[in-house]
Amino acid sequence: MPVLNEAPRIAGALAALAPLRGPGVELIVVDGGSVDGTAALCAGAVDVWLAGTRGRARQMNAGARAARGEVLLFLHADTTLPAQAVALVAGALTSHAWGRFDVRIDGRSPVLPVVAALMNLRSRLSGIATGDQALFMRRAAFDAVGGFPDQALMEDIEISKRLRRRLGRPACLRARVVTSGRRWDERGAWSTIVLMWRLRLCYWLGVSAERLAAAYR
Repeated sequence: MPVLNEAPRIAGALAALAPLRGPGVELIVVDGGSVDGTAALCAGAVDVWLAGTRGRARQMNAGARAARGEVLLFLHADTTLPAQAVALVAGALTSHAWGRFDVRIDGRSPVLPVVAALMNLRSRLSGIATGDQALFMRRAAFDAVGGFPDQALMEDIEISKRLRRRLGRPACLRARVVTSGRRWDERGAWSTIVLMWRLRLCYWLGVSAERLAAAYR
C-alpha cells in the first residue's frame, strides 16, 4: 500500500485489512514522505513499514522488493478489499498470471455507480486495469515486466499493457473492491469524468506521464 499524507483515513484502512492478515499474508505500507502523522498511525497495524521515495510507482516497487511472498497485491489507501479477497486471488492465479477486482465507487454523486460500471466493462473488454481495482499478480509476472514503470501517472495502465502483452489477459473478478469517490466529490463528478477521459486519451496519443501528472494535480 503506497501512502502519502493519509492520516484522516489510514487507521480505518488498516483496520479493514486486519482480518486478512495471517500466515502467508503480510501487509506492507510504503510512505512517500508524509508530514501529517501517517507513519505513527501505522505502528503496530502493519507487518512492514518503509520510508520510500515519493511516487506511487516507486513506492509500490519498493514494497514489492520487501515482500517475501510469491503473490503481490497493490492496494490504494482509499480502497477496501472484499472479505474473501485472499481466497479469490489465490483461485484466480491458478489460471491467470495477474488480475484485478471489479470496483464500486463510494461517494455522493448519483453518477458514480455508472462510472464504476463503465470502468469495469472497459477493463473487461480491454484487458487493462486501474489501480483502483486492486491489481494482483504472481511475483514472476511482476518481475517479467520489470515492475511498475517509473513514471508520474498512468503506471497502472502501463504495467497492465505490458502484462497483457507478455502474459495474457487478466483475471477479472466480479467481486468488488470499494474505493473512495472523494476526488469526484471534491472536484465535481462530471468535471472529474471529463478530466480522466482527457488524460487517458492524451496518454494513448503519446503525451508523457509527467505532463499529464501536472494537469491531474
